[in-house]
Amino acid sequence: MTASLRERAEAATKEVQEILGVSADTHPKEIADAVERTIINALLEERQRCADVALKCCGDDRKKGQTIAEEINRINTALVANLSAMR
Repeated sequence: MTASLRERAEAATKEVQEILGVSADTHPKEIADAVERTIINALLEERQRCADVALKCCGDDRKKGQTIAEEINRINTALVANLSAMR
């Protein structure tokens, strides 16, 4: 089963705490929230970059490029809504 973003953030939190040599009780929620936000922002930025590349690469067929970019942006919107609902 694939790990959720939250599970990945919590695993990264444990790693950070071990690297820093701090207790597992040292701000675990805040660290996990920061890691999760970073992962989400990276995903959103990458999806936007993909939409921009699709639009640029389909320069000869502008309509096709626009359709691909719109689909990527639609998926991006759904991702943000789902992630927001998880909070």
